[in-house]
Amino acid sequence: MPRDTLTRQQIVTAAIELLDAHGFDGLSMRQLGERLSSAPTAVYWHVGSKDNLLVLAADEVWAEIDLPDPAVVGWRTATAEMARGLYDMVVRHSWLVPAMSTLLIYGAGKARHDDHLLGVYENAGFTRTDAARASQVVVTFVLGSALGATADAVWRTRMIRAGKADQVDESVAQAVQVAQQFPRLRDLAGALSDGDDFEFGLHAVLDGLQGRLT
Repeated sequence: MPRDTLTRQQIVTAAIELLDAHGFDGLSMRQLGERLSSAPTAVYWHVGSKDNLLVLAADEVWAEIDLPDPAVVGWRTATAEMARGLYDMVVRHSWLVPAMSTLLIYGAGKARHDDHLLGVYENAGFTRTDAARASQVVVTFVLGSALGATADAVWRTRMIRAGKADQVDESVAQAVQVAQQFPRLRDLAGALSDGDDFEFGLHAVLDGLQGRLT
């Protein structure tokens, strides 16, 4: 695709598809050019650098999160819905947390989310400062929970890319064998799901915020 017909949005969309398929370390400007039927130089002309493209892609996915109206559903329901939306988005895009730990991600997509979340807490009665603190607490909890949920997918992707797919099941079996040596871990095996853990933690955080209001 010639440079003058290629758009930045097309490039960002294709980059997200590659990142979803191959992970944070799997984005190649050459592969991206092939996907777009364009020379890598044309891609660089639109986005400047690979790091800048990663920033654009990471900011883009924040726009996937719905923003419920706290005046309609209440601040606590709005917070929970946004937290679940963020969690699901990060799980869909397992490369996002590694990108955020490497690059400064802040564009219109993330700003839209952050501004609305501040409004949710202000609607609940928090001051502007406490609203910012509440927002940070919830987002940090969600990102940490999602990191745990995506760690297995990230690890498996890296193993496969390194040509070690045959070692995946063996490594999992070894980890299970180690856990079986400890009684509490053995008793918990299979008892909890990621969803159960997330909802428990989310409501514990919201209970704490509710307590700050009262």
